[in-house]
Amino acid sequence: MGRYLIRRSLFLLLVIVIVSLLTFLIFVKLPAGDPARRAVGRTTTPEQIENARKAFGLDKPIYVQYWRFLRGFIPLPGFWLDAEPPDGPYYSYGNFVPVKEELARRLPVTGILAIGAAVVWLLLGIPIGILSGVRRRSVADRAAMIFAIIGVSMPIFWLAQLLLYFFWFKLNLVPESGIPIGYNGWGGAMRAAFEGRFLLPWVSLAYINAAFYARMVRGNLIETMNEDYIRTARAKGLSERRVIYKHGLRGALTPVVTMLGLDVGLLLGGAFITETVFGLPGIGQLAVLSIGTNDFPMVMGVTILGAFIIAIANLVVDVAYAFLDPRVRYT
Repeated sequence: MGRYLIRRSLFLLLVIVIVSLLTFLIFVKLPAGDPARRAVGRTTTPEQIENARKAFGLDKPIYVQYWRFLRGFIPLPGFWLDAEPPDGPYYSYGNFVPVKEELARRLPVTGILAIGAAVVWLLLGIPIGILSGVRRRSVADRAAMIFAIIGVSMPIFWLAQLLLYFFWFKLNLVPESGIPIGYNGWGGAMRAAFEGRFLLPWVSLAYINAAFYARMVRGNLIETMNEDYIRTARAKGLSERRVIYKHGLRGALTPVVTMLGLDVGLLLGGAFITETVFGLPGIGQLAVLSIGTNDFPMVMGVTILGAFIIAIANLVVDVAYAFLDPRVRYT
């Protein structure tokens, strides 16, 4: 397993390098993405553009610029690369805050949102999918499929507005969304979660995903229950409950792990719509605001952070496979 993890980690590093290099070339080196031209504004002279290019280090060799680019986007405060302050153009165009500091400040909100939503949709989707797969063509199966069809078809922005209107504006059953001033870091995000400020965002994300997971678990379980090893387990006299939960469900959940890793990785990369509707200051809201204001350093930072998180999620999924499916081996 150790050799497998080393190979996968090296492959992950290669993916991050490729994504960061493409991001660097698109946003910095293409003519339309010249940071010096953007920094000095529209009404300017060639001399001012050249001075800005020297100030940003854009007159240096490309490998030096790329190294400064990486230093400007590593979102780990106190990391050894911070021995000298980054001198590249990797500050927000809006508030002149270093990009990695802004990403580190907003990441806890997106993390709490993604992890909480994942727990909710797993607690809803998997039991509903099992019930529907075991009792096919029953009333419970029909009800579960209606639940899934509605969830898959419902736009998340409409559901979020609907939840806000009824449960906050009309009934006042939940506190207002957003994070109050002073709720900083992971501690502040956790405090807001315990106060119920993430409840409606969790439900908005979880319902749509739970519907999809319910359909996926149902289909996988129906297919798995027709396998030869399931018939062998029944022939040995095992109870139907043990056949379903110990043998059938274990194989049916393998694709669920794949989707869970990708979905959580995408959410950690930025739940754009949900954070914008509920006013949560996370990575997704930052991306929307940055795109709207042409704050390209922030857009670059969100791109690299999202790619890194998705790559990590894929590594975790690959390692978890062998625990769910004994046929999978680390080779």
